[in-house]
Amino acid sequence: MISKIIRRNIEEEMKESYIDYSMSVIVGRALPDVRDGLKPVHRRVLYAMNGLGLASNKSYKKSARVVGEVLGKYHPHGDSAVYDSMVRMVQPFSLRYPLVDGQGNFGSVDGDSAAAMRYTEVRMDRLAEEMLQDIDKNTVDFAPNFDDTLKEPVVLPSKLPNLLLNGSSGIAVGMATNMPPHNLSEVVDGIVRVIEDPEVKIEELMHIITAPDFPTGGTIYGRQGVVSAYMTGRGSLKIRAKAEIVENDKKSRIIVTEIPYQVNKASLIETIANLVRDKKIEGISDLRDESDRKGMRIVIELKKGAIGEVVLNGLYKHTQMQSSFGVINLALVDGQPKELNLKELLLLFIDHRKEVITKRCQFELDKAENRAHILEGLRKALDNIDAVIKTIKASKSGEEAKKALVSQFSLSEEQSKAILEMRLQRLTALEQEKIDEEYKQLMQQIKWLKDVLANEKKILDIIKQESVELKEKYGDERRTDIVEDAADIDMEDLIAEEDMVVTITAQGYIKRLPVETYKAQKRGGKGIIGMDTKEEDHVEELFVASTHDYLLFFTSRGRVHWLKVYQIPQASRQSRGKAIVNLLPLEPEENVSEAIKVSVFDDRYMLFATRKGLVKKTELKAYSRPRRGGIIAINLRDGDELVDVRLTSGKDDVILATSKGKTIRFNEKDARPLGRASMGVTGIKLKPGDEVVGMAIVDSDSSLLTVTENGYGKRTEFDKYPLQRRAGQGVIDIKTGTRNGTVVGIRTVQPEDELMSITTRGIIIRMPVSGISEIGRNTKGVRVMRLGEGEKIGSIARVLPEEDDELVEKEAEKEKEEKKKPGIKAESTEELEDEAMQGKESIENTIGQED
Repeated sequence: MISKIIRRNIEEEMKESYIDYSMSVIVGRALPDVRDGLKPVHRRVLYAMNGLGLASNKSYKKSARVVGEVLGKYHPHGDSAVYDSMVRMVQPFSLRYPLVDGQGNFGSVDGDSAAAMRYTEVRMDRLAEEMLQDIDKNTVDFAPNFDDTLKEPVVLPSKLPNLLLNGSSGIAVGMATNMPPHNLSEVVDGIVRVIEDPEVKIEELMHIITAPDFPTGGTIYGRQGVVSAYMTGRGSLKIRAKAEIVENDKKSRIIVTEIPYQVNKASLIETIANLVRDKKIEGISDLRDESDRKGMRIVIELKKGAIGEVVLNGLYKHTQMQSSFGVINLALVDGQPKELNLKELLLLFIDHRKEVITKRCQFELDKAENRAHILEGLRKALDNIDAVIKTIKASKSGEEAKKALVSQFSLSEEQSKAILEMRLQRLTALEQEKIDEEYKQLMQQIKWLKDVLANEKKILDIIKQESVELKEKYGDERRTDIVEDAADIDMEDLIAEEDMVVTITAQGYIKRLPVETYKAQKRGGKGIIGMDTKEEDHVEELFVASTHDYLLFFTSRGRVHWLKVYQIPQASRQSRGKAIVNLLPLEPEENVSEAIKVSVFDDRYMLFATRKGLVKKTELKAYSRPRRGGIIAINLRDGDELVDVRLTSGKDDVILATSKGKTIRFNEKDARPLGRASMGVTGIKLKPGDEVVGMAIVDSDSSLLTVTENGYGKRTEFDKYPLQRRAGQGVIDIKTGTRNGTVVGIRTVQPEDELMSITTRGIIIRMPVSGISEIGRNTKGVRVMRLGEGEKIGSIARVLPEEDDELVEKEAEKEKEEKKKPGIKAESTEELEDEAMQGKESIENTIGQED
């Protein structure tokens, strides 16, 4: 029966109850104390092991015995919580400096769980003993355990700065901590520096404690996250696996020897295998885990021709071979959670050690003074030994003797008690000398302890001395390397610069081969073009480029994508190569209109032509800032598409051709330079139903080839086309009546070139350009290809001559000349456009539409 009812506002009750629960989780379970770096469960495990006498030089005991001790005396939670915490303190891949020495299966970096606690055995590690040292000297406060029958330490004396050495992680209510481990030698040097100069700046400390040091090694990329974590208590570290590319005659392999902290090795290998299966990472032929007790070794075999650096870069991008560690330096300070910077962590540990050493010195002083007091009584008794013996003999009881000694010889009760308990052998001359010597040493110790307690500097000197001793005993080398700035590490720096021959086919296959592949042919011989293409495919582009050059791919939707030449798969002569669509993030129904090689982003221009007659000239430098997903190359109107792109000098003459046989020749100076994202200006005025089919740059050493859909065409010298102003209607190039049909395309050709014509039914004819008559403008042309009933020519392409050794040599000379031109390097990804550039292009876009 309820005898008393208290009326409470439910909101207030919920608020107070939740706050109480939150604080119990924060203080009693989830967050470490800044002084010893331990959560209650870890502290209780170590204290219980100390009580069981499980020192590092004693025999192991069953883990279940320790767990039972912790549960029965100190920790009112489940056994799995205690055992799991103890397991983590054993694992060398979880803690930089393990605190528990285990025997048996305590899990692995592959994510295997530890054996049951009835099978494993434990004892304290030497470092744990350093954390518990002096706990019996009243150095720390004790509190009642859960049932108020025993006392447990609120914090350990902790000679080690454990919070920095081993870090900590935990999720409380509304907050979390995630602190990385550090190197003991560096942390000790940092402590010494702060003691010597309390005003030292964090920036100076970062030269001593350079970065976190993870038990699994790896490489920290970039200092910005480290600086942020040390300055503010929060930051994000980028960690990469350590991998080496081993080259041999046939193929290469990547050997991984260290992985990022808290990454599951088995899951990592499975992820790599899945990516290879799904073809998200190319160039891997085999994957093996050769790890053993000596260390980690993951072997990734590469396919022949695959570039190790490119594959490795893909692994960093798509797997946990590169991961982030979010630093949150949150710990309990005087029972309250607080985010701490590096200097605060060091100062709070030093303050803790000052308190411990002060209490220890006071404890030892009290003990020494008590002992000195006893020795003073013994010395007084020895000086009056006969009288003392007579007094004792005359007493009827021990109590009476004690009182007699107190009154007759001015002794305290403790002194008289010690005299009564003194053995007769202490009366010898040798024993008397020992008492005098002990008394003398005690007085020196008392003097020193009083000096220490009266002088804070001496306490700090003790902290410094003890820390240096720890460094000498347990200090080791860093395991985690640091790269000063991730931006400084460019995959390109790892790739040798050499000339490559790049070939692109009409159906969009691309590959590269070393120039030496072609130069190996005998001079004057007709070598194969270097590609075993499908019957309906052929090589459309061939150029020589350095592995560090860019290829700019312009798409029908007006976007541009970048590829470094070294990112193009290297293949054999007989191989078709790889489809471009698999190398670029193209959208559905988007295709590549043109590929242009750029060695330097100099003062040249990109000239664009669209289906609806617009042209746009933009500085080449505007395309020097690559972005992964591509950027806008030209802003297209609805229903328009990019037809052609050419790299120009800024002074070239240009010819646009339309489907109805019109052409216009104008100098590109007529088209003022516009911003990258603008629409452009009118190049040719089109009549209804007409559209632009191609663009050519005038070359006095070549001629213009025009082909119509009904199989007719002609070659015409460029001089036959009058120079006009842009935005005119142009002149007739070829008559497009019933016989010819509409124009399919134009090409700049030389007599030694060949023409490939493909019909709407897939029929192909390949013929030398020299077989097509060179006649005047405004003519009907000659038959190029005989077509069947209802058949039309769908597209044409210039086929490269098969004298590829000479062609490659010619292209190589052009490459050398291009590299002599002054220019700028492409800027890094993600640094695309600033607001000023956007504003400028917006204005230019408006002007372009009006034009």
